[in-house]
Amino acid sequence: MNRRHWPTALAVLAAAILAWYLVYSQALVREMRKDAQVHSRMVVRVFHGLTDPQAEPVGTLLALSGEIQRLRVPIVYADQDGVPAYWVNLPFEAVPGDTADMIRVMDYSERLASRNPPLTEAGLGTIYFGDPPTVERLRWIPLLQVGALVGLLGALASLIRHNQRTERERIWAAMARESAHQMATPLSSLAGWVEILRLPDEEREPMATLPAVAGEMEADLDRLEKVARRFEWIGRPVQKDPVDVRTLLRVLERYIRVRLPQLGRGVDLEVDVPEGTPPVLGNAILLEWALENLVKNALDALAGSGGRICIEAQAHGERRVEIRVIDDGPGVSPAVRSTLFDPGVSTKKGGWGVGLSLARRIVEDVHHGRLRLEPSEKGARFAMILPAAPREKDAADDQLVPRRFARKAAS
Repeated sequence: MNRRHWPTALAVLAAAILAWYLVYSQALVREMRKDAQVHSRMVVRVFHGLTDPQAEPVGTLLALSGEIQRLRVPIVYADQDGVPAYWVNLPFEAVPGDTADMIRVMDYSERLASRNPPLTEAGLGTIYFGDPPTVERLRWIPLLQVGALVGLLGALASLIRHNQRTERERIWAAMARESAHQMATPLSSLAGWVEILRLPDEEREPMATLPAVAGEMEADLDRLEKVARRFEWIGRPVQKDPVDVRTLLRVLERYIRVRLPQLGRGVDLEVDVPEGTPPVLGNAILLEWALENLVKNALDALAGSGGRICIEAQAHGERRVEIRVIDDGPGVSPAVRSTLFDPGVSTKKGGWGVGLSLARRIVEDVHHGRLRLEPSEKGARFAMILPAAPREKDAADDQLVPRRFARKAAS
């Protein structure tokens, strides 16, 4: 059987065990009701023999003996010498007086005594008794319960492992596609510049001078190096430095504007960063990647219809900086808002659902910030909240605090 079918098979097995347990329990209930009827008839016959003066004791006892047999409780009566004199409801046939059968009954009596202490009456002998069939079946209930629980837990664990493995495979495939997509743009640009260099000097455009082409190729090589460093830092500790928000967004703006004719025709890009916005503490390359994913998500939402994308920055006190990416597109469906940042969730057809989940990982896991989709009347509004870089004065104050406390303690 293929491994991917194991969770289904285990789930079916667990369901079958539960169904069997329910059927088995109902059968035991019916058996116990029958035993209750037999006990009730025994009580009636005893009271009938005690209250009816015309009743014959022998007939009453024979009738009571018949009711006892209906209980199907194995009983062996042995005389004072230990010789079986009467037995009923044994799992085998035994003929009174037959030596081999008598030995067999005596051996069965010892088995009954190992389960239930025999009853000994002075002058009468010993009574060996076993359990009714209902009790025998009840012994299987704990095993059935444990088996059903183990089966369910096993099926659940297998399903969880299967889902995790499937999610990892999907994420790896998405990351592979994302890496290919990231590298395709500078590689295609380099290929274009190489073709230009192969042209004769008289066929090149006036602006395509060797220094200009070399500068553009160097920019594409820098882009390839940046892409490589992005994927190298995923899942690893990264060095964080003060990052100027204005510079970060201007670099992103330049990268997006050059590609707007291919990525989003008719889209107007605006960047608004007030003067004096404090720097954030983070990694510029990873933060640019996260913002790039948010902008590309907005471009996908505006594809074919045009619109406006605005990137804003605002300081919240001295400890936080909020960067917002806002578009006036169709917005995000309420059905996917709660799972929008989960791996594999995408709002576009054919999407892999890795961009937003990767952006949240960069913002929250790497930079200990917050990335959220805020309510908006039109379009989508993503807010990235990052910790501001500590000022030099704050750092100096932090170093002076222990000394102040030390002087206070000494005094």
